Parts: sequence; structure tokens; C-alpha cells
Amino acid sequence: MKKRIVMLLSGIMILSLALAGCGGGGSKSEPSTEAESSSGDMVYAVENGSAGAAVAEEKGFQVNKVASQADALMEVQSGTSDAAIIDLLMAGAMIGEGTSYPNLIHTDELTTEEYGIGCRQGSDLASFINSVLYTTYADGTLQEVATQYGVQEALVEQKECAYEPAASDSDVEAIKAKGKFVVGITDFAPMDYKDDNGEWIGFDADMAKIVGEELGVDVEFVEIDWDNKIMELNSNNIDVVWNGMTLTDEVTSSMSCTNPYCNNAQVVVVPAE
Repeated sequence: MKKRIVMLLSGIMILSLALAGCGGGGSKSEPSTEAESSSGDMVYAVENGSAGAAVAEEKGFQVNKVASQADALMEVQSGTSDAAIIDLLMAGAMIGEGTSYPNLIHTDELTTEEYGIGCRQGSDLASFINSVLYTTYADGTLQEVATQYGVQEALVEQKECAYEPAASDSDVEAIKAKGKFVVGITDFAPMDYKDDNGEWIGFDADMAKIVGEELGVDVEFVEIDWDNKIMELNSNNIDVVWNGMTLTDEVTSSMSCTNPYCNNAQVVVVPAE
């Protein structure tokens, strides 16, 4: 009798362990990501005011807000944050073998999104830039510049677009009159960063220079606090925000934005081991 009871109890224990190993009814259609399942114990470094910060807060992650996405990577590298949330295009340029952070990798993609260029509300500059994006896409220049910086796979096809000048208070004419196109950026490879000579280059920087040529003016790059980008624009300190800017609801409601020109995602970056 005792032997039967022991055998019965052993069978129940084995069955219980088997059920636990199967996940207890988890759904295949809604899998949990690594970031979501471990988020309670992790601190994510994010750029203040960025799309990465927004998605982290939306998901209830513990965050460490820093000045830039480059700083977020430094936090992970130094071990002061467990992970970072940055743009996929930046991850492609900055982490992995042969990059500045060879021991970091990206795992989960938390969002899908698009980049656009921001001008002041009601500005005809957005229409002018759209026309340049179209002509450079049509003649292959946009693709050439994208290939140079490794973002060609992210390009969005540009539809035909003609410049529609404003009837009054034209930003395009104001820029031509002052002889300078002021572009608000941050240090954000591969979109905007400095070469060995201290000159701003990158996919966005090079395309901004092409717009400057079409305007017939010089281009001046100004580093801004990304969290204050809308204020910088509305204060006329800059003419445009052109820095891999995600077209969020906040952005599109506060600026006149161009058509999307690049696809992107917010990704989780962690140490490789």
C-alpha cells in the first residue's frame, strides 16, 4: 500500500514539473520579448526626449535618461545601465564587430517608425525639402548618399513633389536673404557626426548640404539639446531639425514635417555576453 502511494505521488510531481516546463498556457500569437520579461530588474539608458525614451516609459521600464544616444551606449559599456534603447540605424553603425562598441548587440525591436525633417509650423521649407528629396531620389543621388553611410535598405521611396512657395512670410525666401541655412542636429552616426577634420558629415548632413546648394546658401550645423528641438525651431535659432527624427504625434503636431525618407525602429542594446 505504501509503495503504491509513493508511486502515485511521484507521478503527480513529474506531471506537475512537465506542465510547468510547458509554460502554463502561454500564447504563441503574443510572445513576450526578452526586454518585456526582464524589464522589472533592468535599467534602460535612453536619450531624453527621444522616441526610445517614449517607448520605455510607455512600457513601464526603469530608465536612466542621458543627453544623447551615444551616451546611452556608453552607459551600457560601462555597466552603469543594463541596456539601452536607441535607433536601429544608429545601432547598425555603432555596435558590433568593427565598430566603436564591438561587445554590444541589439536584441528586441520595440517599434517600427519613420524619419522625417521638421520645419516651423506653416513653413514652405518643408515643401522645398520634399521637392529636393524627390529629385534626388529620381536621379539616384539619394540612394548614392544612403549607400555611402549604409542606410540604403532603410530608404523610403519618394513620390513626385513640386515646391509650393508661401504667399507671404516664406521661410525659403528668408533663408535665401540671410544667405545661410541653419540645421539643428545632434552627434548621431550615421546621420550626423564629425569626421577627422571636425566637419559634419553623415546621411542627413550630406543631404542638408544638397538642400543648401539648391537654396544657393551656406549650411551651418548647430548642435541642439534634443529635448528642446521644438523650442529651438520656434525661437528661430535654427531653420530645420534634421537628425534622424522620428515622426511621433508630438513632432507632427508641433512642426511642419517633410514626407518620410527612412524607416527605423527602436531597439534594445545589451552586452554580447
